[in-house]
Amino acid sequence: MAIDFQNETLCSIAEAAKLFPGRPHVATIWRYVHTGVRGLRLETIKIGGKRFTSHEAIERFIERVTAAADGREIPVRSAKQRARDIARAEAELAAYGI
Repeated sequence: MAIDFQNETLCSIAEAAKLFPGRPHVATIWRYVHTGVRGLRLETIKIGGKRFTSHEAIERFIERVTAAADGREIPVRSAKQRARDIARAEAELAAYGI
């Protein structure tokens, strides 16, 4: 899954280190980006020569790594599923007048 920079909260790799539980070192976050954990890598995008991730990408990464460590199926949501979920949420908000 790719980061949707228009709908996700972007942060630098250094900021991402502060968002992870246990506050790992920035070098650890770079390892998550380049090498990964259990075959899973932290999603990033590059804008203007600088690498970013997102709060949502961190959540997805933690979910997937935990699932892999527990021997469960890794949750994957396709772009179509995500778009459908967004449309459903927007319709629900519109119904409430929000």
